[in-house]
Amino acid sequence: MDLNNNIKSIPVFSGTQWEAGMIKNLLENEQIESYVKDGIMASLNTFSSLPGGAIQVKVMVSNNDLDKSLKVINEYKKNVEEEK
Repeated sequence: MDLNNNIKSIPVFSGTQWEAGMIKNLLENEQIESYVKDGIMASLNTFSSLPGGAIQVKVMVSNNDLDKSLKVINEYKKNVEEEK
């Protein structure tokens, strides 16, 4: 635990609402707490949340979990690329 209160939320992923939900679930499976930012705005304006749209949904984690989170996300991206 960071006793200096230097814990900050930082974005580790930005994409569609569906992808952000997938990333959030993958992080939770690894016991990494996360939350989705701008998800409500994307639901209210679904056109803007499409790829290339104005609203990108972000997945946020604690700066203490950054390295572990990036490993999970990079593995996800690698698997997505292999499927293409």
